Amino acid sequence: MLKLNDLTLHYGHSQILHDVALEASLGEVTCVMGTNGVGKTSLLKAIAGAHPRSGGTMELNGEEIGVLPSHALAKKGIAYVPQGREIFPLLTVKENLETGFACLPSKEHFIPDEIYDLFPILKDFLGRRGGDLSGGQQQQLAIARALITKPRLLLLDEPTEGIQPNIIQQIGQVIKLLRDQGDMAIILVEQYFEFAYDLADQFAVMRRGEVVLKGDKGTLEKSEIMSFVSV
Repeated sequence: MLKLNDLTLHYGHSQILHDVALEASLGEVTCVMGTNGVGKTSLLKAIAGAHPRSGGTMELNGEEIGVLPSHALAKKGIAYVPQGREIFPLLTVKENLETGFACLPSKEHFIPDEIYDLFPILKDFLGRRGGDLSGGQQQQLAIARALITKPRLLLLDEPTEGIQPNIIQQIGQVIKLLRDQGDMAIILVEQYFEFAYDLADQFAVMRRGEVVLKGDKGTLEKSEIMSFVSV
């Protein structure tokens, strides 16, 4: 679904990503790991178009994609759930979900029942403002809003950050379900090692803006991955 070759990214005169190569396949979770500040979030922003990449190529479903803004990439099937969730605090849960309609034709401007199957609490809180939800509920809303766009590639940045354990478990179950449906590729950036290791099919470990280790879970030693992500 996604193939990156020699992707680079700059913030001003500083180069953040160095010739990153990465692939993500349908029906798999590709987990991007590394310590703080190695470029994981910058990589997701480059894929989602939230920060334009400086060089390299990106293919989506076999089509080479130019440097496009985030709304154009969303229409091509890329959904991004950023660190910190970034829901609209003054909009209701229903209105937050409806912001995903912008990527869809008018005939698809409805909230599928599957959203409520995945996140039952949202159906109970449709009229509640997003800012009044707990952190875990906001995270569920952010993921649900991304799923409204019917993505082929889902980017998740630290979905467990600041979330209570029972919600972390629920989010993990949702990610597994989405993966097992087989029609979506998922890239997960996650610091909670055991959560990531349980979900991942593929790993890409970053250090100083480069991918220094990658492969499927069956070929990489758990201890080797941990040695790169331990502070």
